[in-house]
Amino acid sequence: MPARRRSAVIAARSAAVILTCCLAAAISAAGFRLMSRAATPGQAGPRGRHADSVVPAGHPGASGVHPLAHSPAPPPPQAPRTCSAHAALMAALRPVLRDRTGVFAVGVADPGTGVTASYHSRQAFHTASIVKADILATLLLQLQHQHAAVSQAEQDLATPMIEESDNGAATALWNIIGATAGLAAGDQALRLRHTVPGTDGWWGLTSTTVTDQLRLLSDLTSRRSPLTAASRRYELALMRSVAPGQNWGVTAAVARRTQPAVKNGWMPDGPLGLWDINSIGVISHHGQRLLVVVLSTGQPSQQAGIQQVQAAAKAAAAAVTTPRCPR
Repeated sequence: MPARRRSAVIAARSAAVILTCCLAAAISAAGFRLMSRAATPGQAGPRGRHADSVVPAGHPGASGVHPLAHSPAPPPPQAPRTCSAHAALMAALRPVLRDRTGVFAVGVADPGTGVTASYHSRQAFHTASIVKADILATLLLQLQHQHAAVSQAEQDLATPMIEESDNGAATALWNIIGATAGLAAGDQALRLRHTVPGTDGWWGLTSTTVTDQLRLLSDLTSRRSPLTAASRRYELALMRSVAPGQNWGVTAAVARRTQPAVKNGWMPDGPLGLWDINSIGVISHHGQRLLVVVLSTGQPSQQAGIQQVQAAAKAAAAAVTTPRCPR
């Protein structure tokens, strides 16, 4: 090939190589820009396109990871320690049980919150004189069915029966309501399902449970009671007016300057001369109205039984109003 033609071919080939390298560089640069725009989630740009998002070097989000992704989660707020009403009652009763005399059962209900707690709620005990509240409630039911008011003669018996726990008045009203059968019918209407009336005139040997006595107190305080509002007010007024010497039992748990409604019962029971000591009532404690029942038997003396009942009543009231969980 002539020298002039060979030089022209070499020059053309060199120009082609240079052009190819330039095109490759241009394509590579354009591709980098396209990839950068497509890979960067950004703010809305003109005509709806995504603009590049610029993140300063060293910013927590520069790596593409959310800045909180690896931060430790804050600890959950500490919830207040809670426990069931039954557990709170058992914790409150621990010192009472440690110093226990005889056998007792206790129940407490807060009608405002619906909270109820009890210990040995189904164990049966002789009522002694707390049955007098049941006798009067049965009389009031019977009078309601007859559309009759309490006569003066009945008032003259009901007042000493409740306020002074007069046994003669109780026997007279026991007979007026129909004795055993009459009380059984009254208890059925009052929904006292575990109360068995005494027989042969022994109304004090009626047996009952904490559950039934809480029900009786509910019947004296609730609008859903079979007793009318007038009947409830009448009986509670007598229970709020008991003689000073009988203002013990569940009243040990009352707030000052409040007026509890209470009925107590006490009697020696059995050949060993041990005592039944019982107390039921509607009280105010820490601003809450409570129904409280304490039943006991096998007490070595009347005074020992009263102390036991009062300690249990205080524990029951505290378990509902200021509960402490067992440790």
